[in-house]
Amino acid sequence: MAVKVLVVDDSGFFRRRVSEILSADPSIQVVGTATNGKEAIDQALALKPDVITMDYEMPMMDGITAVRHIMQRCPTPVLMFSSLTHEGARVTLDALDAGAVDFLPKNFEDISRNPEKVKQLLCEKVHSISRSNRRFSAYSAPAPAAAPTPAPAPSSFSSHSTSAPARPTPAPVHAPAPSRAPAASASSPAPKRKAYKLVAIGTSTGGPVALQRVLTQLPANFPAPIVLIQHMPAAFTKAFAERLDKLCRISVKEAEDGDILRPGLALLAPGGKQMMIDGRGAVKILPGDERLNYKPCVDITFGSAAKSYGDKVLAVVLTGMGADGREGARLLKQGGSAVWAQDEASCVIYGMPMAIVKADLADAVYSLDDIGKHIVEACL
Repeated sequence: MAVKVLVVDDSGFFRRRVSEILSADPSIQVVGTATNGKEAIDQALALKPDVITMDYEMPMMDGITAVRHIMQRCPTPVLMFSSLTHEGARVTLDALDAGAVDFLPKNFEDISRNPEKVKQLLCEKVHSISRSNRRFSAYSAPAPAAAPTPAPAPSSFSSHSTSAPARPTPAPVHAPAPSRAPAASASSPAPKRKAYKLVAIGTSTGGPVALQRVLTQLPANFPAPIVLIQHMPAAFTKAFAERLDKLCRISVKEAEDGDILRPGLALLAPGGKQMMIDGRGAVKILPGDERLNYKPCVDITFGSAAKSYGDKVLAVVLTGMGADGREGARLLKQGGSAVWAQDEASCVIYGMPMAIVKADLADAVYSLDDIGKHIVEACL
């Protein structure tokens, strides 16, 4: 059965091009179009599409507001189009918080210059998110939270130490909880405590919201360094790290070459590049290798952690498409480190965690709601 898609954009050119690209795939059917957020809600209710592609900036009602209404009234996987700018990143992260599943850069030049590549990527995304747990969820967008009272601005990043002013208590971060029954993903027992020297978390589709849920549960005095590998464009990771830093009690920053791992600091791998860790606890940022599908790549960071830290790594694989992280997790397991996977029921896309479980590499399988507290139990 063909995947039914609703295309939403105020640009007639972009609506036509996206519709043409999708309609060229015999297993995709464009069932309708809309020119603004209000029309998108009406069409979603009337047509019940499997996937909605959504622009952000539109008249009458913007894309983020439309996503919130759609998730409340007829939960449907939404693919956002965004610009590759810092502001575009901020808006896209807001859309993911509102309930969108994934995003693609909105680049008119690529559509005209490399149509085959664009067609392949867009159709792959549509097929993948059509199978997302989001369409089964009773998603309820969070009410806007009052902004926390900011702490005095530190004079430098290093002042995020225990002697720095207290960071604000973060507002709760909400993520969808699929209402369908879990598929063979019983939760594992609570973990045993161990003196981990590093926590490494890898994720892809659904990861921005999942990482917020996990990291906001960690206390300011968290005793281990953390590295984060999220599949994301280069223009997005700095904005995402800044967002996490404001939400969390721990410190979060986009990793730079030469950064030193330290307790209570999470370093996010920069988009378009690779992040490795050496035995001295220093971070190496390398150019993205065109031969690798993912930049950053979870396998690369996990593999370097296995080499540098032996059995002292706690690795966690969260929601995402594909199998990135499996081979790195295999190296970690061979060295005696622990590997956890997110359970299927709480994943937006059960791809990366499934690869860990099917390869018999998971020491534990936990719901997204439990992962943060179990990391604290294992490390404190």
